[in-house]
Amino acid sequence: MKKTMKIISAVLVAIMVLASATPIFATATATYITPSAMTGTAPTSTQIQEFGNKVIGVLTTAGIVLSVIILLVLGIKYMMGSAEEKAEYKKTMMPYLIGALLIFSASTIANIVYNFAKL
Repeated sequence: MKKTMKIISAVLVAIMVLASATPIFATATATYITPSAMTGTAPTSTQIQEFGNKVIGVLTTAGIVLSVIILLVLGIKYMMGSAEEKAEYKKTMMPYLIGALLIFSASTIANIVYNFAKL
């Protein structure tokens, strides 16, 4: 019975992960860089800021996806665990929640630091 519940839980987690994927409607345009197109100038501050925003966006998205997956796994383990295992999972919840909060607020914190440094 326990083995069946674990299999069902794993299948449900896989379905939730696959169902949460969002479609991307993008077109591929071929852009070729030729030596004549390169000017040799340094990137501007707006280009650096746009690149930084993209990196922060990717890291935040990856962190959110990972934290949700870990939360699902911990929740399933908590529901199926014994009393001793539940106590262990409760101990690991506080560091997880602090980390998830930092991940969710990472872009806001980065913008605050950037605005203070810009002054």
